[in-house]
Amino acid sequence: MHRSRSPRLTLLGVVVAVTAVLTGCSSVGPDTDASEDPTSSDTGLGSGASPVVFAFVCAADGSDSETYTTYSAVWEAERADCSAKRLTGSVPSSQQQAAVAAARGDATLVELASTCAVRGSAPWTSAVADARGAHVAAGLLRYCPGHPETDRLRDALAAYRG
Repeated sequence: MHRSRSPRLTLLGVVVAVTAVLTGCSSVGPDTDASEDPTSSDTGLGSGASPVVFAFVCAADGSDSETYTTYSAVWEAERADCSAKRLTGSVPSSQQQAAVAAARGDATLVELASTCAVRGSAPWTSAVADARGAHVAAGLLRYCPGHPETDRLRDALAAYRG
């Protein structure tokens, strides 16, 4: 007796298609260069969305590196060479969006997050010399208002704007 395989193949095709759709949905999301102040309560996110949170990989002595999960830990270690690496999240918070808007295209969220982590180096310790520097400074002041060198950067931006 010959049995038709058509219903089995149809079922298998449906299972494969559903699996592909579900896998695609779970892996799709904006991969924007975003960073957030993880302690911010004003995320501006809709239900089910999670804010972007970064870890910071910083150069240490020699060729070693250290990873930090909070800005305050990096600031305490007084690191001057760090890069932000996305830990979690898919949607920039309202604070992140405001920071990128203030930077006017002269810095991405990842760049703002990386710069927010460091201290004792430019732009935190230098004069604002041009429009690009002013945009980056404005973005940083929105993104990380708790940075230990915020007052210095705010003064440099005010002097530039004169």
